Amino acid sequence: MTTAVTHRGSRLYVKKFGGTSLGSLERIEIVAEQLAEAYHLGELQVIVCSAMAGDTNRLYALAQRLDANASARELDMLASTGEQVSIALLAIALQKRGINARSLLASQLPIRTSASHGGAEITQIETAYLLQLLQEGIVPIIAGFQGINANGDITTLGRGGSDTTAVAIAAALHADECQIFTDVDGVFTTDPAIEPTARRLDAISFTEMLALARNGAKVLHPDSVATAQRCCVPLRVLSSFNPGRGTLIVDNLPRSSGITGIAVAHNQALLTKAVTVGNGDFNQQMRQLLQHCGVAFESNDTVSDSWFVVGQQHITQVVTAMERQPDSIPVNCQSSLTRLSLVGAIVSSFTSISNELRLMLDGEGIDVKLSSWSATTLSVWVDEANADKAVRVLHHAFGLNKAQ
Repeated sequence: MTTAVTHRGSRLYVKKFGGTSLGSLERIEIVAEQLAEAYHLGELQVIVCSAMAGDTNRLYALAQRLDANASARELDMLASTGEQVSIALLAIALQKRGINARSLLASQLPIRTSASHGGAEITQIETAYLLQLLQEGIVPIIAGFQGINANGDITTLGRGGSDTTAVAIAAALHADECQIFTDVDGVFTTDPAIEPTARRLDAISFTEMLALARNGAKVLHPDSVATAQRCCVPLRVLSSFNPGRGTLIVDNLPRSSGITGIAVAHNQALLTKAVTVGNGDFNQQMRQLLQHCGVAFESNDTVSDSWFVVGQQHITQVVTAMERQPDSIPVNCQSSLTRLSLVGAIVSSFTSISNELRLMLDGEGIDVKLSSWSATTLSVWVDEANADKAVRVLHHAFGLNKAQ
C-alpha cells in the first residue's frame, strides 16, 4: 500500500515520452526544457521513456541477422537496451539544467512481471524507492517497456508497452494524472492524415477510447487504456511538439449521443468457407488452427453466417498450416481489406446508424464486404483502395468535422 506524495502542495504527474518525442539529441533537449519548466513551476514528475525512434527495430534487426530463431529471453535482453539509452540521455540533459534527475531501469525499482518473454504483464510495482526520490526532490526517469520476472530475467511488455508502464506507475503512486506525450496534439475524430477536418477531442471516455484503440487508433496502446480504466487513473494525450491541453480520458463524462470517432485498421483478410459444410465444423477447425498458430482473429459464428478476419501478414502462415491439416475445410480468402470502426452510442441508434452508413457508402460506389457491431462499435470492411474515401464520406456524414 502506498500513500500519495506531497511536496510544496504540488500535483504529481507521470509523464511518458515516446520514440518520436526523443528521436534525436535536439528532441531530447526540447523535452528536457519542457520538464525543467514544469519542475520550476512546482510540479512533481515521474518520467517514463520509450527507446529513441527506430532503435527497437534496429536491435531486433541485428538479432534477426544473427539468428532468425533467437531465444525470446535474449531478444528481451537486447531490446530493453534501447530505453536505457534514452533515459540516460534525458537525465544528462536535465542535470545540465541544474535539475537532479536519475535514470532507472525497471529492475531497479523493481517493476515485477509475469514470466513470459516478449509479452509479459506487470504484476507489481514497488514504490518505496520512487517515493524516496520524490521526497528528496529528484526526478526519476524510468525505462518503459520492461520489467523483471521471478527468475531475475529482464522481460518486455510487447510493442506499446511503455504506455502501460506509465499508467501502472501512475496507479501505484496515486498520481493526479498520467500524461502520454507523442507527436500528435491529442485524440482526433479520425486520422488527420486521411481527413484534414478531423477534430481534436477535448475529452473522451475510457470505454470509447478503448474501442478506438482496439480497432486501429494508434495514439494509445489498448492495454494502457484498459489499465487506466481499471485503476481509475486520469489519462491525457498531449504533443511534445506543440503546446496545448491535449485530450483527457476519464470515466465520468456525459454519455455521448452519436458517433465520437472513426478508427481505421488496414491490411485485413477475410476467411470464409469455400464449400457447403456445417458452420460448427468450420468454426471449430478455424479456431483451433488460428489459436495453434498464435494468430489474433475476429469471427462470427452464427447459424446463418460464419467468417474469420485476420491480419493480412498472417495469411501465408495460416494457409500453410491449413494445408497440413488432415480433412481440412477449403476456405476463400479475400485480402487487401480495411476495417472502419465507428465508435460511440451504437446500441441506442444501431438501425439508423447502420442504414445511414450503408446509404452513404452505396452512394459513393463503395461496397461493404462485411460488418459487425457491439454496444460501442459498428465496424465495416471495405476494399483498401476505397478506404480513405470511405473515411472521409462517413466523417462528414456523421458530422464529425463540426465543432460540438
